Amino acid sequence: MHLNPYGEDPVQLIADLANTPPSSLDDLVDRCQAAGLRLDGPSPRPEDLATARALIGEWCAVVDAEDDRRRAALLNELLASAAAHPRLSDHAGTGWHLHYRDEALPLGEVLRALVAVGTALHLTGRGMSRLGRCAAPECSRVYADVSRGGRQRYCSPRCANRDAVRRHRARRP
Repeated sequence: MHLNPYGEDPVQLIADLANTPPSSLDDLVDRCQAAGLRLDGPSPRPEDLATARALIGEWCAVVDAEDDRRRAALLNELLASAAAHPRLSDHAGTGWHLHYRDEALPLGEVLRALVAVGTALHLTGRGMSRLGRCAAPECSRVYADVSRGGRQRYCSPRCANRDAVRRHRARRP
């Protein structure tokens, strides 16, 4: 059985890339591979870095959407630019599974398809409010809420703790 590769992992990857944009093509490749992305297509090229950087901006617009309808509209645009007809694939002999992209796409387009479909599955499966910006006043990092209760407000425990300490100190006379 194959687990859905379009869910949480691509959303966590794009959140990481948004918070710390890739500094080079090698950095992008290393981080994609570290996240479990198989690079079966053509060798990565400089255009893939530009595509990834543009994707980060488009995805952040989805994160920052003012309401669910706007978020859905922006995500639908991203899906239209990325996904192909679903197809069964057994590339690299890993077992049959669905792909929402054409075979042999360059890295930038593979990333676009994974992020678009992964984000759509994340939001429809967990809730439309499961993307956001850190609530700490000094932080603007994004997060993908994969918590059980769906109440994440901070990008990390560190930011949550700092904000709790700040609020506690503000209450003291």
